[in-house]
Amino acid sequence: MSPKTIDIVSLKKKAIEIRRTILETLEASGSGHPGGSLSAVEIFLTLYGYQLNHKPSDPRWEGRDRVIVSKGHVSPVVYTTLAYFGYFPKEELKTFRKFGSRLQGHVHTKVPGVEFNTGSLGHGLSFANGIALGARMRGKDFKVYCIMGDGEIQEGSVWEAAMTAAHHKLDTVCAIVDYNKVQENGPTNEIKNLEPLAQKWEAFGWHVLEIDGHSIEALKAAFDVFSTTQGKPTVIIANTFKGKGISFMEGKSAWHGKAPNKEQLAQALMELIDGD
Repeated sequence: MSPKTIDIVSLKKKAIEIRRTILETLEASGSGHPGGSLSAVEIFLTLYGYQLNHKPSDPRWEGRDRVIVSKGHVSPVVYTTLAYFGYFPKEELKTFRKFGSRLQGHVHTKVPGVEFNTGSLGHGLSFANGIALGARMRGKDFKVYCIMGDGEIQEGSVWEAAMTAAHHKLDTVCAIVDYNKVQENGPTNEIKNLEPLAQKWEAFGWHVLEIDGHSIEALKAAFDVFSTTQGKPTVIIANTFKGKGISFMEGKSAWHGKAPNKEQLAQALMELIDGD
């Protein structure tokens, strides 16, 4: 799909398909992270279905935009999105977290389309800054997108990177915070309060956009603004729901890193019906 056009109806239908595939993949593996994967579906869909300049047939194409998934435990949504956009066969998703599979629990560069290995969080934005600075030095104009979790941005390394990006006026960097407000051990703001989040980013010199992270229309509009913003980096604070779309998962920290069993999968799939 051209980055200059968007088929919102098609992407909304694909969001349902991707959620179903994520859950089926996790049930088959018996492990993984559904909560943050389900909250980020529209973010990844709008990136790959509209915003990015990319070539699935040539994942290392020099002119591609770079996507740095700093919250790398959401590999189910990353791998599923990449498979749906043609980076590798969908059948390979069945090998997720199996012995010998390249589809590891945290995103890994062995997978076509993955730019950054994760494990310990909090480092993606620094990596994105380095890519952007390197591109500037080489006269390249591609964009760099860094997807972070809200629990992750409690780490000081993120704010060092935020200060660096603003200092160097890295307007090719777009950070996206999946603000689902729940981390592994409970509500994010009870563990370490992030608010006022938008004002924090503004104080660090960023252009801030706060949106509904499940609205493809709102994501498109935010990406359009980023594409025309000059002189400072952009952060999109995407308000989302942990476990989006599944009644017994939404807002529950227990589903941060717990795969559904067969009965739970059946119930979840019943809730994910085309047209909802």
